[in-house]
Amino acid sequence: MIMGSIGSNLQEVKRRIAAASTSVGRDANKVTLLAVSKTFPAAAVREAHALGQREFGENYVQEALDKIDALADLRPGIEWHLIGPLQSNKTRPVAAAFDWVHSVDRLKIAQRLAEQRPAELPPLNLCLQVNISGEPSKSGVLPQDTLALAQAVAALPAARVRLRGLMAIPEPASSPDAQRAPHRALHELLSTLNARGLGLDTLSMGMSADLEAAIAEGATLVRVGSAIFGQRG
Repeated sequence: MIMGSIGSNLQEVKRRIAAASTSVGRDANKVTLLAVSKTFPAAAVREAHALGQREFGENYVQEALDKIDALADLRPGIEWHLIGPLQSNKTRPVAAAFDWVHSVDRLKIAQRLAEQRPAELPPLNLCLQVNISGEPSKSGVLPQDTLALAQAVAALPAARVRLRGLMAIPEPASSPDAQRAPHRALHELLSTLNARGLGLDTLSMGMSADLEAAIAEGATLVRVGSAIFGQRG
């Protein structure tokens, strides 16, 4: 278990983000901290929210929906991101309850989210999950297939969904150089898509162990769980 309170842990993560940004000449305010609250209770989210954290990431749809319901009084001052796998039979509640979905890896999911997003809500922000390390066991569109998927998703009704960028969960690596390589590849892929006119602005990459490497390679959003809430059981 990480020692210290959620408050002191949040301060330390923000210090790391600021230091990593400064070291490569980036503005730390351009890096959003997504607090990954999966498996932690609604009370932990409420505590972090009271300390100023506004963006929270969840992996499991039903757990997240229960938490969103328990924290309904915090809406609209909280932003919910689904960062875990999404099956097509779970898209309807996700389309209604979340602000972002980071794990779109096929057109069918994006189409269903667009069809099921309530008209009175702002567009649902989407990221394409890319299998940047080419791992057979990992979800995500392959890099060489990303442009075609991005173009198809970007063509969906803009009033319902908005393609914002790319997300990846690279293979763990021990050295800073090895950590940076897949993040650099994802950034280069985003640049390729933008050269084709897609206008994407989000790189969701980097977690507790490698956020410095991700920020060095252009991450605009880092997903941090254990360094804020502690180790999961």
